[in-house]
Amino acid sequence: MTTFTRRLQKIGSSILVSLPKEWIDANNLKKSNQVEIETNQNNLSIRTQLSKRPSKEVVIPYPLSEGEGIVPTITGAYLLGFDIIRIVGKSSISITDRESVRGSMRKLVGLEIIDEDATNISVQFLLDETSINPQNILKRMSSIALGMFNDVVLALKSGDKTNLEAVANRDAEINRQYFLLVRLIRSTIMDTRLAGIFNLENIDILDYRIAANTLEIAGDTVVELSKSLIKSNLSKVELKKLYDFAKDMEEIQIKSIDSFISNNRILAINAIRLQRTNYTKISKIRSSLESEKQISLPLFDLIYMFEKILQSWSDISDLVKPSYQ
Repeated sequence: MTTFTRRLQKIGSSILVSLPKEWIDANNLKKSNQVEIETNQNNLSIRTQLSKRPSKEVVIPYPLSEGEGIVPTITGAYLLGFDIIRIVGKSSISITDRESVRGSMRKLVGLEIIDEDATNISVQFLLDETSINPQNILKRMSSIALGMFNDVVLALKSGDKTNLEAVANRDAEINRQYFLLVRLIRSTIMDTRLAGIFNLENIDILDYRIAANTLEIAGDTVVELSKSLIKSNLSKVELKKLYDFAKDMEEIQIKSIDSFISNNRILAINAIRLQRTNYTKISKIRSSLESEKQISLPLFDLIYMFEKILQSWSDISDLVKPSYQ
């Protein structure tokens, strides 16, 4: 890459900059030719023409090498941003592996089988990445996690654990959205065109990867929490102790996610204050339990899981960048 320095010129009401002759000649450009300009916060890029990223294709030989699974192989290709995944066999693809391929389609957003015969399966990513918004995917993940957590809070309040049975199933949708966001983030790193469309700098892309992973872990923890709560035999008094601090965590999650997506430091600080207040409540409950003669280990385990979820929202709030004057 060659760096050129140019002085800005003003002609009429316009500010102009001349392009390097070497670049013009190398790309056979002439007067009236169109170029594509992408802008970011501190830089811009110029391309010779408006172009769409060519489809990326990968061929997976079948049968796979020993120790490799068909689902992890397809998932890996999906996360790496391949648009077309071809499974090409020297022999017939087994029924078990075919069902596994179809099962992976349900876990990976936008992936569909477009061609299939005895020895080949072709899978394609059918979504236009430029129409997918990372912020909306993160909001979707958060909304699902919040619904799952609210079912836990309602169970603490009412003592009815019926709705907790379905919590694990909803976590599968968080995982689907997580894989989609990881794919999009990796594609954005490789394609500055996408970064410009989403208005994301490199540091923003990294932060979205961290936030998505944190949300995915929070969803898994809510599932673990619901399963433990189903198995537990806590008294009404113990359930109320959990409810007294759990009921405030919904507001903390909403403010943490909103502050990150909008990069609102004031909202993040507000969320952090609420997190500290919640931690204080939890600490007081733990201290009171430790002073009792008979310690309820199931209750302590549940408190730890709530703390783990609260830490997830704290980690996301910490990603919001301070404003330095």
